[in-house]
Amino acid sequence: MNARLVAFRCLQRIDHEGAYANLVLSAELGRSKLEERDRKFVTDLVYGTTRMRRACDALVDRFVSTNPSPEVRTVLRLGAYQLHFAGVPAHAAVGETVELAPKRARGFVNAVLRRVANTPMTWPSEAVRLSYPDWIVDRLVAELGHDDAMATLAMMNEAPSVTERDDGYVQDLGSQWVAEAIPAQEGDTVLDVCAAPGGKATAMAALGAVVVAADLQPQRVGLIAANVQRVSAPTVAPVVADATHAPFRPGAFDHVLIDAPCSGLGTLRRRADARWRIQPSDVAELAALQQRIILETAPLVKPGGTLVYSVCTLLAAESTEHPVPAGFEPIPDEPPGQWRPFGLGWRVLPHDAGTDGMVMLRYRRTG
Repeated sequence: MNARLVAFRCLQRIDHEGAYANLVLSAELGRSKLEERDRKFVTDLVYGTTRMRRACDALVDRFVSTNPSPEVRTVLRLGAYQLHFAGVPAHAAVGETVELAPKRARGFVNAVLRRVANTPMTWPSEAVRLSYPDWIVDRLVAELGHDDAMATLAMMNEAPSVTERDDGYVQDLGSQWVAEAIPAQEGDTVLDVCAAPGGKATAMAALGAVVVAADLQPQRVGLIAANVQRVSAPTVAPVVADATHAPFRPGAFDHVLIDAPCSGLGTLRRRADARWRIQPSDVAELAALQQRIILETAPLVKPGGTLVYSVCTLLAAESTEHPVPAGFEPIPDEPPGQWRPFGLGWRVLPHDAGTDGMVMLRYRRTG
């Protein structure tokens, strides 16, 4: 089985069956027995073609008069990605990719891909060129300004960097900065209310804190437990708990971290298919959920303790538009990392330091 065939099988399921890119890629690579170099090529083809789906369609559709079948559409996208974005020589990109098409369609695919290879592209819009839904581009331009939005969108089309902590845990640098912003010390008790897969909880435990790492789904708590064992963090206690109905005593914790469910618009470089899944209506629904979690968990902080709220999105609706919790005041000090001031909190854009995009708000309980 060759690399392009494995990539094609993945893309068929992602494009037309709604499969998650990371899950289907892992499964197909596990069955493939490909060598490491070919596995990396498959990974680039799958994630790259998925990210650049809209741009690939635009490259192809100049030379297509009727919409091809789903199978042929996937072959054309895969070829266009190799030609325009992956730097694969045209003879290999066309010749090898054509073989993936049904025999009846190979002449058509060959002709289209050869024209893609030889015809300069004029992009109809920045949203098409950068391969995002219009609403994401419009929303980020409105909130970040044109230049920062374009830089953010371009960065999220790049493969993410790998950052490894001293204990071997792989975690985005932005997420590490969030964990560092919680002033946990030895002997403190911390509640991480949406903790899976456990990266921030284990980072806080490394400072000597006792961390209750909660999550709603048992399987996600299983991920926390596995990571706790892997990095040897015995002061982390994984528990199944609903953040909207937290089963803890008021004032029980020195610090509470809400790493809330969100649209994930700051992490699109890691989640290749997410840009095609997220809808504008999701933002409002998530904002409502986030507000419920804040209202439920803020009372769990001791007087004088801290509440840290973080989201891996860039939108005000999911962050700074949430009101300050009753009985709390913002902490104005600049946190560790490369954050920009944003309302009463802080935001990092992906192109600032090659991290995921995030917003963080920090409060101290006054009474």
